[in-house]
Formats: sequence, C-alpha cells, structure tokens
Amino acid sequence: MDPLTALQQTRRRRIVLMRHGSVDYFRPDGSAVPPQGVPLNDKGRSQAEAAGRLFAQCGVHFDAVLTSGLPRTLQTAEAVLAAAGQQLPIGSDERLQEIRPGRLDAIPREQLAQAFVGVFNADADIESHRFLGGESIGELLDRVLPAFDELLLRDDWHCLLLVLHGGVNRALIARALTGRRGFLGRMEQAPACINLIDVGEGDMVLRGTNIAPTQWLHQHERLTTMEKLLAQYLRVSQVS
Repeated sequence: MDPLTALQQTRRRRIVLMRHGSVDYFRPDGSAVPPQGVPLNDKGRSQAEAAGRLFAQCGVHFDAVLTSGLPRTLQTAEAVLAAAGQQLPIGSDERLQEIRPGRLDAIPREQLAQAFVGVFNADADIESHRFLGGESIGELLDRVLPAFDELLLRDDWHCLLLVLHGGVNRALIARALTGRRGFLGRMEQAPACINLIDVGEGDMVLRGTNIAPTQWLHQHERLTTMEKLLAQYLRVSQVS
C-alpha cells in the first residue's frame, strides 16, 4: 500500500484514562477509612463534574465506560457522565483496582515517609517495592496488564472512558509509552485528572497526561498526591 494511503486510512481509537476524584482516607479522629470503600468527598465530585463539562464542551462522546469497581471510581464515572449529559452503562474490572496497601499501624513512624513515597521514587528493582508494606509493583503489574491487554482486544468501543487510580494509571501509561512492562512512579496523577491514549494497529500514542480541569497549570501544587496523603496521615495520627 502507498504510504500516504496507509496514513490516510489510520483509524486510532481513543482511551480517556482518568484518575478518581478527591477522597478522604482518614477521619477527623485519626482513624483510617478502609480504602476499598472510601467515597468521593465534595471536592472530588466537583472535580469529576468539571471533567464532564469539559467533555461536553469539546464534543467528546463515549461509547463505553469502565471502572475498577471501587466506589471512588464508580462515583467519578457517574459524575462525569451526568455533567457530560451522557447515559451509558458502567462496567467494572476488579483487576484494575489500586495497588493494595498493608497495615499502616505496622509501619514504624520513622519509616512512614519511605513507605508512602519510596515506591514512586525508586529507580532500581522497582517491581520488588511494596506499597505501605502491602502489594508490590510487580504484583500490581501481574493483574493490571493482562486486564488492559484484554481491553485493547475488544471491538465494542471507539472512545472509552476508563476511570481508575493513580498507581494503576502509571502502569498503563508506561505500557502505552514503551510497549513494555513498567511503572512511571515520578509521573503525577492529580485527582480526576485526564490522560489521553490513542490506540492503533500495533501502536499507542500518548496524546496528553495529568490534565486537571479545575487547575490547568497545577499552579497551587508543589507536593505530590502521596506526599499530601502522608502529611494528612501524620497530622491525624497525632490526634488518635
């Protein structure tokens, strides 16, 4: 086939990959909210609605929606669709749930900083690193990447809304960028941020990453989401 003709016939599909909106992992009394059931807070709902309004403004129409099944991803998807004026069934795949932590109370206070942010800064032997003493990056990749590959083989979507988690998104974007197994720990994923991945025949193109409709330039941010979570835990743990 003529190269120009081949280019003109290129038809890439679009994955709109979002992180869920803001949540509160700790109660005011210092107790932790089980991560499997934590809901969006008011700020998180506003962030998701802002994303939905952006999709409506730009004429983005989804033909499939998938979440991890955890409440924070489901609630984000519902708020996005409502604000975008779209009604679609919302699917779920529990293999795409966030990297699973261990017990915070089992981690000595002097090791908390490394436990919270170390896995996102690691350069060597990244897959052996465990998040808060729980699941390792390697174990996360073992369940997330097969689910993603199966999703790419499906022919029932052209523009897919995929609402997941910060750690999971880092793994999927690494796969899109390199075509290989990996984890981009230093890439930030703000609450309710948008990433754009175009999927072709045998290739993927990262079109945009960490787009935050409520704070386009991240002008008020200097800490990562995990650093802010660590600070929140250190504050509330002094109360309990």
